[in-house]
Amino acid sequence: MLIRTLSTLECEKLLAANRVGHLACARDGQPYVVCFNYAYADSHLYAFSLPGKKIDWMRANSLVCAQIVEHTQGRGWRSVIVDGRFEELPDQIGHKLQRDHAWSVLSKHSDWWEPGALKPVMPPVSDSLPHVFFRILIEEMSGREASE
Repeated sequence: MLIRTLSTLECEKLLAANRVGHLACARDGQPYVVCFNYAYADSHLYAFSLPGKKIDWMRANSLVCAQIVEHTQGRGWRSVIVDGRFEELPDQIGHKLQRDHAWSVLSKHSDWWEPGALKPVMPPVSDSLPHVFFRILIEEMSGREASE
């Protein structure tokens, strides 16, 4: 296997080309990792969720890490690691432009709302539940590619 470092532009292209990654957060010294759906734009990963452990933990500690992986030919892969900061986009005055922008970035993809709006073993949610829009401000990113 040959491993090489991806350029910043290659990292951004990988983030833009994908929709699913792993999001890591930590609280009281305990790490927690979950799959999440996102959309990449303007140095942010935009996402949508129902309240739960992930949101609670990111509210308590805004420092997060995300990993996006692409499998390539044979055993090859590309991976980008993002170190960043959780920023909630509440449905309140003062956040409307940012929330609308998140909606616009996410809604470019079909069924963008579904993973963040459904919980396991629950029926589809109604509009009355407190959905959470958030973004991860990318403070640092790096990428690698492995090929045979």
